[in-house]
Amino acid sequence: MKRQLILALLLLIFLSTTIHAQQEVPFSGDRLVKLMTQNLYSGVDEEIFAVPAAENFTDLLIKVAAVYNGYFARDFPARAERIASDVAATRPDLIALQEAVLVRTQSPPDGPATPATDVKLDFVQILQTALQARGLNYEVVVQSPGFDAELPSALGFDVRHTEREVILVRADLKVADMQLSNAQIGNFVTNCTIPSTLVGPITLTRGWASVDVKIRGKSFRFLSTHLDPICLPSTPLIQLGQAAELLAGPGATDLPLILAGDFNSPADGTGVTYNTLIGTGLMDAWNFIGLGNGFTCCQAPHLDNFSSSLNQRIDFVFFRGQWTALEAVNIVQNPDDRTPSLLWPSDHAGLVVKLKLPHP
Repeated sequence: MKRQLILALLLLIFLSTTIHAQQEVPFSGDRLVKLMTQNLYSGVDEEIFAVPAAENFTDLLIKVAAVYNGYFARDFPARAERIASDVAATRPDLIALQEAVLVRTQSPPDGPATPATDVKLDFVQILQTALQARGLNYEVVVQSPGFDAELPSALGFDVRHTEREVILVRADLKVADMQLSNAQIGNFVTNCTIPSTLVGPITLTRGWASVDVKIRGKSFRFLSTHLDPICLPSTPLIQLGQAAELLAGPGATDLPLILAGDFNSPADGTGVTYNTLIGTGLMDAWNFIGLGNGFTCCQAPHLDNFSSSLNQRIDFVFFRGQWTALEAVNIVQNPDDRTPSLLWPSDHAGLVVKLKLPHP
């Protein structure tokens, strides 16, 4: 009897340890990975697109000042608190961020002659701080600078706007059961160019960032991108060129692939780029496991609309290879999700997807 009790006690200890390990060790059991894609939104789309239309130098200075003031009117630190709460609720392993803006200034103003380095807003750092306040440590894996413009303003200093593609990883996973390698960045050759402005042609450079991830001997590539939103009448051709560059570049891998981001092409049958990507064999995770309409875009440019105006699905997690889609959840934005000044967290809703790789 005593021997049986000892064996029973040892069995209970073993089961308790196993259960605890399954709860605490990332990727225990099946090779599971949870991804999030989130366009942070600069908050100044209207102001930025007004700059190329400046009629004279004084008008240019005023319009650039409006861009700078717009950053603060759209209050990313408060919006980041809401986004951080979404991250805390879903705990993704990897996060693809688009429009991860960096705002810098320089005085006296001289345009791009002296690059601005005085950081006024770093969207990534602000989000990381909000996550840390919730006990979450997400580290930058790779960041790819895209559109980068510096112009003088009526405020007496240059304003420099830099957009970035950024991939974050949960720091506890990186040291536990995940290995990262081969971080890559790139800009598209095909971009929207505004040919005639007071300061000459302006190219809205976009690009991508990727990293190879290994989970207990099984590797895959995680790729984040942001395709051109509007460059009429050439938007479809520009998007298709960018998509082709993705597939011929970082997407040309034998590894299982996850491609996440803001593709600016709706999944309602009218999106030429979306249809083309699906035609290449990429799978849209939402089509397998998503519930509801999955709308991710778009709130009003100033984020101050009272009722949510999300009405299309243009943010995706595509996959290729031996993946099984287990979960796809878009972060539904409700009026309660707005900041204290009644701004939406972003003009895009986040998307969280859980995928599984099979055992060898």
